Amino acid sequence: MVRRLPPLNAIRAFEAAARHLSFTRAAGELNVTQAAISHQIKGLEERLGTPLFHRQSRGLVLTEAGQHLLPPVREAFDQIAIAADQLMRHDRHGVLTVSTMPSLAAKWLVLRLARFQAIHPELDVRLSTSAELVDFTRQDVDIAIRFGKGDWPGLRADLLMSEQIFPVASPRLISRGPPLVEPGDLRRHVLLHDDYVITWSMWLRAAGITGVDAGRGARFNDSALLLQAAAEGQGVALARDVLAGNDLASGRLVRLFEVAMPGAYSYYVAAPPAHFARPKIAAFRDWLIEEARRG
Repeated sequence: MVRRLPPLNAIRAFEAAARHLSFTRAAGELNVTQAAISHQIKGLEERLGTPLFHRQSRGLVLTEAGQHLLPPVREAFDQIAIAADQLMRHDRHGVLTVSTMPSLAAKWLVLRLARFQAIHPELDVRLSTSAELVDFTRQDVDIAIRFGKGDWPGLRADLLMSEQIFPVASPRLISRGPPLVEPGDLRRHVLLHDDYVITWSMWLRAAGITGVDAGRGARFNDSALLLQAAAEGQGVALARDVLAGNDLASGRLVRLFEVAMPGAYSYYVAAPPAHFARPKIAAFRDWLIEEARRG
């Protein structure tokens, strides 16, 4: 059924003017001119074929038609306001679905989530981990932490953090030798590899080291597994500081040498632009940015 509704701007002007019994006050509330309110009311009266106000020197008085129209209009506006408020309150509660890579979830995000839950106990975070990029048009995801250059079509991407790449090893490996005092000592150690854009060959070239077989050693397609293998003393890993931070702080891993390379990509908080207007998503985005600043 097609609804034959009068212009909603005119209905808003009528409701405000009827509530205040003043075009001037209605104009102030709706942030328009008094002439605009008068024009809207006049057009509505012409459409309905009857006057809605008596214009008197001391103000406005509703006509019988105006008195008949006002209650259902006011009730309709109240119902819209209630429904909108319920939706907004619902969006401040419930489940927040976050998509991210398994390595970042395990080595960075999970370690910090308790702080977010303490600030927002009304929200339950659900982590969806995958190496694949989430499709916001098909998947039930609120926000994502993505790794790249921040140029994903249709998404707003806010920079979260960049990273540095450097070698790490476990205290156990360092203590049992051979020595790991300078980069050239890597010639006598097993190298662990991450399927990542910064390779051992690139790091060794930056460090000015030759004679190291950069192809040998175990390979991993997950940076968290790489760091686990290094912490178990299986070899020397080329680590990303964002993911290795907790292992370095706890002493499970030790940074080797001074040479570091900037990562080719960075971490971004990403979602369709409209998502960031939702309270729970904006709260999580702001919290992530603050956590990244804290290091």
